[in-house]
This record gives sequence, structure tokens and C-alpha cells, in this order.
Amino acid sequence: MERDRMVRLSKRMSKALRHQPERVGLTLDPAGWVPLADLLAALGVSAEDVLEVVEHNDKKRFTVDGDRIRANQGHSVPVELGLPAAEPPEVLFHGTVAQHLDDIMRDGLRPMSRHDVHLSPDRETARRVGARHGRPVVLVVDARRMHDDGHEFRLSANGVWLAQHVPAEYLTSA
Repeated sequence: MERDRMVRLSKRMSKALRHQPERVGLTLDPAGWVPLADLLAALGVSAEDVLEVVEHNDKKRFTVDGDRIRANQGHSVPVELGLPAAEPPEVLFHGTVAQHLDDIMRDGLRPMSRHDVHLSPDRETARRVGARHGRPVVLVVDARRMHDDGHEFRLSANGVWLAQHVPAEYLTSA
């Protein structure tokens, strides 16, 4: 499949599986799964195209399990992904833009319209995330200290670390 077409389908899948399933007539189960056949019918696409997006999406946003599919994280609709708590590495990273920096350094990182704050295991991934919204700023999260202080982390299937909130005291700008 052509790259532009794959990106467009990935965005449609994200909208359907993370943000507005009802808009295309889908109902996610409590864990975010839908029958693959329902997604195919809702989007009017082939199984081959969807499976190609799942396999080749650079962010590994989706998981197929038998005859069902879900987004790995990033939902703005209620789901419980059932991800267990995990011990994070020493540091994690978060990409943002300068215009949000004052608020973040005052209030910490909040999930906003999502369920969790998304954290990257490496600086480059965080830089790319921040660059989607302008000139990127990479924040360093003292994940080990945060974890030792009792904050919970979870690791999604695609390697994105999740936390409910990252207080400002655990943040420094890179």
C-alpha cells in the first residue's frame, strides 16, 4: 500500500478505535476491542489493508488478537486496557512545545483529553512527538524517583509508558 494511503487509513483507524467509535457505528468493549469484521465494514476497507497498517505503522498503535482489534493506548473514550503496573527505566521523556512549558513546569504533565500521560523511552521519539505541534521541547522525567515515591507506571504493547500524572517536581527540560 502506498505510504500516504497507509497514513490516512491509520488516522481513520485511530479516530474509530481511540476517539469516536460511535461516529462510524462501532462500540468498543470495556477493554477497547472491536470485532475486526466490524471495523472493516465501518471503514469500508479490506482486511489486508488494515493488517498492513497494524504491521507497518511506525508507532505500532494497534493490536490484532484473533478476530478482534484495538488501539494500544491514547484513547479519549472510556476503556480499561488492563495493563499491569511496571517498573520504569531510570528516566523517560515527553515531547511538547515551548508554548506549554510554563504551565507544565508549574502543574506537571496531565493527560488532558486522554486517559494517561504518554512518555517515551528515548529522547528522539519524544522529540518527534513534540515536533507534531511545532518546535519541539523534550522534557526528562525522573521516572525512577517518581516510581520510588509511589507513582504507578504502565507499559503499553507498543512501548509507550503511561502515567496518570507527572508532577512538576519530577520534570526537567533537556
